Amino acid sequence: MLTREFTLVNKIKENIESIILGKEKEIELLLTSLLARGHVLLEGVPGTGKTLLVKALAKTIQGDFRRVQCTPDVLPTDITGFSIYHPKEEQFIYQPGPVISNLLLVDEINRASTKTQSALLEAMEERQVSVDNKHYLLPQSFTVIATQNPIELEGTFPLPEAQLDRFMMKFSLGYPTKQMERELLLNKAKHLEISQLKSVTTMQEVEQIQKRVESVFMEDGIVDYLLEVSTLTRENPHILLGVSPRGTLALMQAAKAYAFIQQRNFVTPDDVKYLVPYIFCHRFVLKPEARMENLNEQVILQSIIEQVKVPTGVRK
Repeated sequence: MLTREFTLVNKIKENIESIILGKEKEIELLLTSLLARGHVLLEGVPGTGKTLLVKALAKTIQGDFRRVQCTPDVLPTDITGFSIYHPKEEQFIYQPGPVISNLLLVDEINRASTKTQSALLEAMEERQVSVDNKHYLLPQSFTVIATQNPIELEGTFPLPEAQLDRFMMKFSLGYPTKQMERELLLNKAKHLEISQLKSVTTMQEVEQIQKRVESVFMEDGIVDYLLEVSTLTRENPHILLGVSPRGTLALMQAAKAYAFIQQRNFVTPDDVKYLVPYIFCHRFVLKPEARMENLNEQVILQSIIEQVKVPTGVRK
């Protein structure tokens, strides 16, 4: 059974890679978050394929896909939906918003107002929305993939720490290498378009894999290892606000999913070490003095990792 599921995950990766060239690592991170039931914040300048990546994932797994293009005038009800009165039935009937989906792409989330951003909090954490004092459940596989441009700040609303903490991962798509961009230019006619992409699985099978990921084994020594890294972010003199317990839990879940993608049913210390920057860096806040010393989250986190002894006597 596991062999079939390992093969299926590999097919999902290969299918997306046929559209998105040279982004194997980023595709793997996106799949890791999906299988761990986590949300993703994608950073990158326009034109690097962020939206195309999410569309390719949705089509590959036959997920119910919705997209919201954020602007300052987007209202919370544009995402959550609203109730409208029907005279014939003499009652208010809920009209679902794009949040009722498997994959919700929130493009340029930092362009939405803070009130609209907050509308996503309940959906991301509790997988439900509240409209007119009624609760509507979202699919168990509901995943938010938000994008933002880290350079252009005019007319944007930075995400507060509470919302950043809801994202399991944050990573940048970045520019392609010169060689990869050259290949794209010379062979564009040979590459598949998104409309030509075929599905390789269904959302139901993905949900089964998500359940299987939960049973991936993590030894006590590795649990202690990730807990130590998390604790040190709260004690570091350069950090004002350390990683929350939600962040520690996200690291454990992601490590299990990443191990599964590597076709293993157990987690290794290297899995944890590899994923830590993508899961922790956006969750802690540096003190102003650290910025003045030209320190950033990546540098400080690396120094913390180097302080923690890697567990021995566990499976590699």
